[in-house]
Amino acid sequence: MNEAAPPANNTNSATIWLLDGRGVNEALLAASLAWLNAEEQQRYARFIRPERQRQFLLGRWLLRRVLAESLALTPSQIVLRERAQNAPLLMLDASLPLPHFSLSHSGPWVACALSMQSALGLDIELLDGERDLAGLAEQIFDSSELASFKALPEAEKRLSFYQAWSSKEAHYKLRCNAAAPAAQQFQLSHTSLSIVLCSALPLAAEPLLLAPQWAA
Repeated sequence: MNEAAPPANNTNSATIWLLDGRGVNEALLAASLAWLNAEEQQRYARFIRPERQRQFLLGRWLLRRVLAESLALTPSQIVLRERAQNAPLLMLDASLPLPHFSLSHSGPWVACALSMQSALGLDIELLDGERDLAGLAEQIFDSSELASFKALPEAEKRLSFYQAWSSKEAHYKLRCNAAAPAAQQFQLSHTSLSIVLCSALPLAAEPLLLAPQWAA
């Protein structure tokens, strides 16, 4: 197996699959444990809290379903290699196109972005109004960003904070995936989440946001 180059295509596009883990059939999720390789099984076992185990499994289940559907394979045929502090590496036969993907999770939500043409960086953040946003802003914003945040009306601060946070995380993930700056950034609308996708190449249209129909 090796890392194949993505196919040439004049239309750059991306799709985001967004999953609310609270609606996933538990039997389907439990069965997906068999898809994990030895490295993934070890990582899964290291999580102490059951909710983190479930979150990890949801992410790998969603990723395999998305890749399998996109490549006309079965989820059990998707081979991933663990990488420290980075997304897993997809290993495919050289005859198959190698898609670009990015995973993110927040609370019960899990998301996977995929493009056949461009490297991606995806981040989702639950719009949690109970957190100390002012304190978090002091930690993650630079002086200019912090001043702008403090000047906002209170009603606008929650969404603005999470959009800025998502933007930082998405850019960071893209640099990890491609060692390249973002050509485009998209902020997608959602009632419960801040969703930001960065693409290394310009996309022809805003990413398509899908809710998987095979989760229930």
